[in-house]
This record gives sequence, C-alpha cells and structure tokens, in this order.
Amino acid sequence: MEQSEISGIAASRESWLRQLHSVFSQEQRREKNRIIAVRTSLLLVFFAFWEASARLGWIDELLFSYPTKVFRQIWGDMISGTLWPHLGITVGETVVGFALGTLLGTLLAVVIWWSPFLSAVLDPYMVVFNSMPKVALGPIFIVMFGAGFTAIVMTTLSITVIVTTLVVYNSFCSVDPNLVKVVRSFGGTRVQIFFKVILPSSFPAIVSTLKVNVGMSWVGVIVGEFLVAKSGLGYLIIYGFQVFNFTLVMSSLLIIAAVATAMYQLVVYVEKLLLNRR
Repeated sequence: MEQSEISGIAASRESWLRQLHSVFSQEQRREKNRIIAVRTSLLLVFFAFWEASARLGWIDELLFSYPTKVFRQIWGDMISGTLWPHLGITVGETVVGFALGTLLGTLLAVVIWWSPFLSAVLDPYMVVFNSMPKVALGPIFIVMFGAGFTAIVMTTLSITVIVTTLVVYNSFCSVDPNLVKVVRSFGGTRVQIFFKVILPSSFPAIVSTLKVNVGMSWVGVIVGEFLVAKSGLGYLIIYGFQVFNFTLVMSSLLIIAAVATAMYQLVVYVEKLLLNRR
C-alpha cells in the first residue's frame, strides 16, 4: 500500500473520530439541557402548587405562608439590610464547620489507617460516638466554650468529623490490595503506598463525603443556632416561631436551601477537578 493511501486512510479515520466525538458531545449537551429543564419545571410546579394551595385554602396560610409572600419577605429584608448580617454569620459558621470537619475527619482516618493497632482500639468508640444524638452534646459545648461561634462550630464538628472519618477510613481499607502489593514489591514505602495508591483510589469517597458534609454542616450549624445564637438564620427560624411569623421561617428555610445548593455545586466542581487530575 502506498504512502498516499495510508495517509488518506489515517485522515479519513481522524475525520470520522472527530465527527463521532462531536455527535457524542452534542448528545451530552442535550441530555444536560433536558435535566436542567426538568429540574426547573419541577421547582416551578412546586411553587405554583404551594401558591395555589394557600390561595385556595387547601393548606393553612398562617402556618405555611405562600411563595409570593415569602419572596416579598426575602426581598424586603435584603433591601433593608437586615438579612445580610444573619446570612453572613450562618454561612461563615457553616463554611468553617464544613472545612474543619472534612479536614479533621480525613486526617483522623489517615492516622487510623496508618496504625492497625489504633484502628482496632478506636473502632468501637467511633461506632458508639456516631450513634449518639449530637443535639444532646450542644449544652455541653455551650458550657465548655460559651454561647457563641465556637460552641456552634463544635456542634457542627461533632456531626461531620466522625462521619468523614468512618467513610474515608473504610474507603482506604477497600482499596485493591493487589495494587498495594505491586508498589510494595518494587520497594515502595508506606508513605509512597499512601500517596500513590490509597489516596488517589479514595478520591471518589472523599468527594462523596464532601457532598454529605454540605448537608451535615448546615444541620449542625442550625441546631447550634437554635440553642445559643442571637443572630443567624437559625435564630431567625426560632424567632419566627416565637412571634408566629411563619413567613420569616419559610423565607429562612428557602435561603438555607439556596445557599446549600450553591455549596453543593461548588463541591461538584471540585469533584470534576479531582477526578480529572486523578
């Protein structure tokens, strides 16, 4: 076969591959657009049903309010500036609790994986601590750290750290032992095994833990604010219940949902970066 024929076949194959990739990319974009459209439609249907139910008397307007009234409450608080201090405090506490919980839980998982003896000692204690109702620890943290930022963060850490530790440690232990044997057979140290095999293989589990910790950190912060805060979205929820302003309660819940969604999307972006690097 002549060189020109070989070059023609290679060019034709390359063109076919580009066309195939273009078709695949278009299908992916269409699928993504369909998902976004369905998500948006479900959200709009939910708000429309909520609004109609309140207007028609199917649900108690005093207890559940309705979307237009809730959005007016949010917009008014934004314009007046009363929302921003509460939002800033709660988001700050959540970010600190989320970051520290993930970091400390991952470090504790590394320490336990590094020492099989320590793992055997701590395993039952971690299970017991994970089964304890974390709300019951709130008053203890208040006495230890005072009624403020530290007590709320500690309440969050009591939820996120142990979950992170258990998930990440189990991921470390689930790595294919044959991969570890290969590195060890080439003289790899325990440090090299961890950074070349264990950690890269556990990226999906770590990212999954980040996603779980988004919700867990919000739960911890709101519970902490229920107990001690004089500001924050959790405080607004409690205050709304006390004065029977359930529109304030619902608006605070919607804001929490919106910010938690933004945090989740950020974690999804980090997931793409980690998996691409992996």
